[in-house]
Amino acid sequence: MADPTDLQAAAGILAAHRLRPGAFPGLPETLRPADLAGARRLQDAVHERLSADLGPRTGWKIGCTTPVMQRFLGIPEPCEGGIFQANIQMSPGRFPAAAHHRIGVECEIAVRIGRDLPPGEPDRAALEAAVEAVLPAIEVVDDRYADFAALGAPTLLADDFFQAGCVLGPPVTDWRGLDLAALSGRMLVDGAEAGSGHGRDVLGHPLNALAWLAGTLARRGRSLKTGEIVLLGSLVQTQWLAPGARVAIEIEALGRAEMEA
Repeated sequence: MADPTDLQAAAGILAAHRLRPGAFPGLPETLRPADLAGARRLQDAVHERLSADLGPRTGWKIGCTTPVMQRFLGIPEPCEGGIFQANIQMSPGRFPAAAHHRIGVECEIAVRIGRDLPPGEPDRAALEAAVEAVLPAIEVVDDRYADFAALGAPTLLADDFFQAGCVLGPPVTDWRGLDLAALSGRMLVDGAEAGSGHGRDVLGHPLNALAWLAGTLARRGRSLKTGEIVLLGSLVQTQWLAPGARVAIEIEALGRAEMEA
């Protein structure tokens, strides 16, 4: 999809659907991104459109971090999506199920970036030095599609890979003595445990996911910026919620975040 007119038409469709989610059947065939590079160009255009309604993009999420999901969707790598200012809440949060098509939640370790990273792909030391705080987080996702598996990974990437928002727990600034890979986490839905995992379930180490994102952004001519929040990937399987469900996630040494659907 090299035609700028087609790019803007596709971005308009995806942005409008994000603001009024339903069972999206997919883009017209002539407007679908053919590959991940085209998907990222379309994602940029979608972000520009959405910023008028949701405020600036103030962070990123990383999805599809497990081989199982990558095989399922037929992609060789994780996928990134934007997070917008209007969709970031501090715990306790509320994302009404009625405002979404099929709301779900994930248990995440998040980071807050404390300094701009320079252009180019950063080394691991520079990346870790830029992390100001680590936070427990709930990613809110929305299966806003008639059949997401039929859409293909490029369209899902352009639409920020199910992203709908997040709820952040308290920031932990003295995190450098923690073994993030070894931290355990769990999710509770209406008081019952719905899943558990460890930091190592995210690409072997949560900061491996951050390094992947930094490298991907560098190849897009971008870099992580001061104040941005990055959700590094879920420690548990996505849980789909009934209206009114109460969710809590607890991550060892980081704390707890809560929300209501």
